[in-house]
Amino acid sequence: MMNEIKNSCIRKKVMTVAGSDCSGGAGIQADLKTMTAHGVYGMSVITAITVQNTMGVVKSEQLSTELVAGQFDAVCSDIMPDSVKTGMLFSADIIDIIACKIKEYNLKNVVVDPVLVSTSGNRLLEPSAESVLIEKMLPLATLITPNIPEAEVLSGIRIHSKEDMVLAASKLCASSGANVLIKGGHSTSNADDLLYCTNSLNSENSRTIWFNSERINTCNTHGTGCTLSSAIACNLAYDLDIVTAISHAKNYLYNALKSGLNLGSGNGPVDHCFICTPPDFVPVLI
Repeated sequence: MMNEIKNSCIRKKVMTVAGSDCSGGAGIQADLKTMTAHGVYGMSVITAITVQNTMGVVKSEQLSTELVAGQFDAVCSDIMPDSVKTGMLFSADIIDIIACKIKEYNLKNVVVDPVLVSTSGNRLLEPSAESVLIEKMLPLATLITPNIPEAEVLSGIRIHSKEDMVLAASKLCASSGANVLIKGGHSTSNADDLLYCTNSLNSENSRTIWFNSERINTCNTHGTGCTLSSAIACNLAYDLDIVTAISHAKNYLYNALKSGLNLGSGNGPVDHCFICTPPDFVPVLI
């Protein structure tokens, strides 16, 4: 009977490697909420602890490389993930460890969100670690998901137009061998995202696809990058192709923003659990 119960529920498994956000809007907490909303089993490797809320990051401190490596081994030696998302990696030492572990366990469907600076403007990756991120982590990625400022740093190209986004993405793709999604949320004219693929997407040998997005008028955007990359990782775990995985993830994020959650005194979080409804015994205040 126990074996029947044990084998009755099979879920996809997704691991996040990122920093902890005690306010729950970004980082590990946002990733795990997103994974739960997508029906996968979420696991985590915490790289750093941040002291933050909707007003910004007050302090951050990385965990030891031994603790990071230990978490990684504990997860992968027992419950092998179907996909992996990386976020805040903090330092060159942490990047070295994570890159080695990804190769050691031959992990697939790796989504790298190259977190450099928080929404509030605080550094989340040491400047000295940027070159290590480019050289060691990006080549291991299935998909890289920088926003426009991050894409500028990683590619060395200033982005003022859609043409600049294509140029930066093509350079990142060529240097890393990974697919690249440049998120357009920082654009002043629109919120369109660009996917630049390693292979052609159609019979015309095009390697680019634009995801046109309505810009939602809200200041509650804390953790959008973490949420999107985690949602993509979940969809890749379900064996969706890269375009479909991104399209579904963007739709999820759109609804999480559109939900209108309003928490905190600053840049509030998106509603990761908009899909969930409170149980009948909990009064809903309108």
